[in-house]
Amino acid sequence: MHRIAAIEALIQEEVGRNIQAMCAAATGGLQAVASVLAEAPTLRLGVITGFYVPRGTPPAAETDGPVGVALLLRGLRAAGVACRVATDPPCAAACTVALAAAGLGDVPVDQAPVADIVATWRAAGITHVLSVERCGLAADGVPRNLRGEDVSPMTAPLDRLFLAGPWARLAIGDGGNEIGMGSLPAAVIAASVQNGGRIACRTAAEHLIVAGVSNWGAWGVLAALAVLRPDWRAGLLAALDPALDAVIMQATVFDGPAVDGVTTLQAMTVDGLPVARHHAKLEAIRAAAG
Repeated sequence: MHRIAAIEALIQEEVGRNIQAMCAAATGGLQAVASVLAEAPTLRLGVITGFYVPRGTPPAAETDGPVGVALLLRGLRAAGVACRVATDPPCAAACTVALAAAGLGDVPVDQAPVADIVATWRAAGITHVLSVERCGLAADGVPRNLRGEDVSPMTAPLDRLFLAGPWARLAIGDGGNEIGMGSLPAAVIAASVQNGGRIACRTAAEHLIVAGVSNWGAWGVLAALAVLRPDWRAGLLAALDPALDAVIMQATVFDGPAVDGVTTLQAMTVDGLPVARHHAKLEAIRAAAG
């Protein structure tokens, strides 16, 4: 649909990582992800997120991921969708605070070990899993950040959760090293981003969204679902609210805490971009949904 294509174009804006080829390879991913969710006869969503920044000041989860997930789940909750989140202990506080700031303090945040989460999600009847900005395993079995650094000491292998269940596997990423990016040819990632050949995640999704910023991808899912599900539309669009995002960001950054994954600073920025830039994008995404 042309509206969803317009939304996808908005979320795929280049922000300095040289991801144009990755975006091109994943074109249509937003339509595919939204359609799978919109058409599900039963939808119980498990979301995997949290990307730890060991060089942060302080070391903490990054703002990209938990903040976008909180807004996404706010909209889905309004549509009556049951949701839960999985992360690991280093990122749990940021995820919990983000959800609480979105009015979702009762959404479970399941923490590693992975086997325990798998059992919990199977018992909860999770039907779809969406990974949002979560570092995944590279070809050598090691999770690496964009600098190529091994972050396995603080990164549980939640790829195993992503792959473990009877659920549909969906993903959002922006750098090539996130869960789901194994859906792209490794050569495309290697030729696109710095250290791409070393960091490219091997874990594939059934449907993948590549965005300039992963939070934008989460917002895009809300907007695309608003196009596809008129019965959900009001609650989904209400969640695409810059004022609500600001509340979530403020709480996540200073109470989580959380840091910018690019600047590594505890600040109201995501991927080096100021909050005003993100809110302009949020409003454009909402407008594109009609």
